[in-house]
Parts: sequence; structure tokens; C-alpha cells
Amino acid sequence: MRVVVSAVGADLSAEVSPVFGRCPNYVFVDTATMEFEALPNPAMSAAGGAGIQAAQFAVSKGVQAVITGNVGPNAFNVLQAAGVTLYPVSGGTVQQAVDAYNRGELQPLSGATSAMHGGMGGGMGRGMGRGMGGGMGYAMGGGASGAPAPPPATSSGSSEVDLSELNSTIGALKDQLDQLMKRIDELEKKE
Repeated sequence: MRVVVSAVGADLSAEVSPVFGRCPNYVFVDTATMEFEALPNPAMSAAGGAGIQAAQFAVSKGVQAVITGNVGPNAFNVLQAAGVTLYPVSGGTVQQAVDAYNRGELQPLSGATSAMHGGMGGGMGRGMGRGMGGGMGYAMGGGASGAPAPPPATSSGSSEVDLSELNSTIGALKDQLDQLMKRIDELEKKE
């Protein structure tokens, strides 16, 4: 199976990026052979629509799954429409993430893990700091790492846009809650 991992670097030892749409690189991996191809993210510096462009790029490369830190609703919807399954991770290397995927340790996402524009100026220590583990990824150990950052307190001036963004955030939070409840059930069954 061909998967893509959002990455900070360009090989299997690179750290997994905490964001999908604006990560520096994508490492495409054949899960059976571990052969990989690393490509820079053509949407990383996009003025807008980075998540959509990044998702379209991944789909165009024939992936069946995405492994990433956080993904916004636009990218999630594009990937879901293309039949691509998303798996969250928090931290670790590309190799560790793919190994966890191969062992069946990653749980598929049922929704976005960050609010609209969650990657704008965030991640890697810039801006408001969103994207640095703020989503609910399952690390190799299986624990949740937190909740998505709330939307900015500033208003866009359009109540329709604000309402849409708030509804998107609510949807992401509901999906996160579902994922957390499933994980709690799994852990309780093991005890």
C-alpha cells in the first residue's frame, strides 16, 4: 500500500510534521517494501487553500492513506472524497509512524483535527503556535495529545464566515470526542 507521511525532513528518519497542509515535505512510502520518495510540499507557502492543494497533491500521487499530525476540514474533505484514509500521529519519525501503521496501531480519523485555517502561521514555533501537537493524534504509545486550538478571537466581520468556522470547529471537536471515547473503550477492554 502507498501511504504519505507529512514530514519535517525528506527521509524515513525525518520527524513527522504536526501539520498536513503546510508541512515542509511529504514522504511517500510503500508499506510492504519501505521504499520511499520524498517530495517538497508544493502548497506549503500558498497564500490560501494550502490544505486543499496539499490533499490534491497527495491524491495525485496515488496514496491510499495519509499519516499526519493534524489535518484541517478542507484537506480532510478532499482526502475523504478521494477514498483516502487519514491516521493521526503525534511525534516520532516517518519510519516509526509507518511501522505503527503496519502493526495496526493507528486509528483512522473520522473528521478534521484542527479548525479551518489552523495551519495559518502556526506550527514550527511561528504565529499562534497552533499545529504543534494541538490535535488529537495517537502516538506510538496510543495516548491522546490534546485538543485543537480554538479559533482566533478576532472576527472576520462576516457572521456567515464566523458561523461556518465555528461549526467546522464544533464538528472537529465532536469527531475528536468520538475518537477519544473509542480509545478509552479499547483501553478499558484490555484491562
